[in-house]
Amino acid sequence: MEFFVQYLDLILVPAGLLILFTYHLYLLYRVLKYPATTVIGYENLNRMAWVEYMMQGGSNTSIALSVISSNITSTIYFATMSLTLSSLIGTLAGNSSSFLSKNIFIVGDTSSNTVSLKYISMLLSFMLAFGSFVQSARYYVEADFYISTPLVNMPVTYVQRSAIRANNFWQLGLRLLYFAMAFLFWGFGPIPMFASCVIMVVLLIFLDSNSKPLHQYQSGKKKKKKVEDV
Repeated sequence: MEFFVQYLDLILVPAGLLILFTYHLYLLYRVLKYPATTVIGYENLNRMAWVEYMMQGGSNTSIALSVISSNITSTIYFATMSLTLSSLIGTLAGNSSSFLSKNIFIVGDTSSNTVSLKYISMLLSFMLAFGSFVQSARYYVEADFYISTPLVNMPVTYVQRSAIRANNFWQLGLRLLYFAMAFLFWGFGPIPMFASCVIMVVLLIFLDSNSKPLHQYQSGKKKKKKVEDV
């Protein structure tokens, strides 16, 4: 029985990560092939139409800059949170009398190597999430720069590309936080970790699916009326 408990980590942890990773590969396939059926693709398509309308100039420019500024603020907040949690985990990893190494209620391998692997996995996930949020803020700043220069005849595709990349990096940062959450549950044992992965995938299937039909946006360009001389 003790032999089986020690090898629970080798069975349940890779199985949980495989379920979570396979789902995100399937989600990536749907985003690339059928974007309207996913929330991520649906948001990207709406962002493209929003950018096209905002690039018409006038009062739309100030509205667009305000929206992008709020997105930059929220992105920086998540980046700061990820960096703070990374520092906290790094401090706990250097403490030999940490919670994970002394908890007798954990069902699974509690050796020092496994505990170190748990901390490293959480630390790596939060650091990658921090990098993704930083890249998202970078592309939001780039879109802000493009929109604030309407007199240069800036192509709409430049701003659309920056806005979509910013949203994609934002989504990537959130997914890495989901993986970090799974590794956090691993700190309480392989069984909670596997259960959290299964529950997370079930919830994400509903949260990432989109059944709303894509709105058919009309072109924001005003049609010139022909004036007939009588």
